[in-house]
Amino acid sequence: MNQHKEGELHPSWQAVIGAEFDKPYMQELKAFLKQEKSAGKPVYPPGPLIFNAFNHTPFDQVRVVIIGQDPYHGPGQAMGLSFSVPQGVRLPPSLQNIYKEIQSDLGISMSGTGDLTPWADQGVLLLNATLTVEESRAGSHQNRGWEQFTDAAIAALNEQRSGLVFVLWGSYAQKKGAAIDSRRHLVLRSVHPSPLSAHRGFFGNRQFSTINQYLQQQGQAPVNWQL
Repeated sequence: MNQHKEGELHPSWQAVIGAEFDKPYMQELKAFLKQEKSAGKPVYPPGPLIFNAFNHTPFDQVRVVIIGQDPYHGPGQAMGLSFSVPQGVRLPPSLQNIYKEIQSDLGISMSGTGDLTPWADQGVLLLNATLTVEESRAGSHQNRGWEQFTDAAIAALNEQRSGLVFVLWGSYAQKKGAAIDSRRHLVLRSVHPSPLSAHRGFFGNRQFSTINQYLQQQGQAPVNWQL
């Protein structure tokens, strides 16, 4: 029986990036988060959900990586999975556009839930670059160390695994994924699904069917995107 405590990083990830926790930047980040909380600032997602993406998708089970930027900063939205919101929370605009593309690409209808946990449990790592944020202040925890930590996770996947699909939506994700070896992995790029850019090439990119074709070519089950 695995002694994995809620909120701690999954042992499979500890084995590959656990050493990051001992580095000065992570010590500084920890101190910063502690200080923010003791100053009474609401920080999202809740502590036990910070490593949610890693804990639903163990290192050796990752098949697809969807890179996001920041957690949602409204109350009750962030749940530690990029683009995902808990059951019962209104779908954010980018997620609405992701669902529209899935519907037109795969011909399946999506329900109203924005909880993407079923994707995570099928090997889709929903990884934000920054894992915490202060309420109502988008980007408030950027450049505090999280990016280095998530870079280490991406580097480990790039180097130690092969045949993964990396999904890079928007210039931020594309920069973050710039070092991924496209001979070992499938790298899919497109504009971001936000309403500002979705009409410039996110709609019609057919990346969800492309992901499934690639997985099936390698003898794997396709992802069931239906929610």
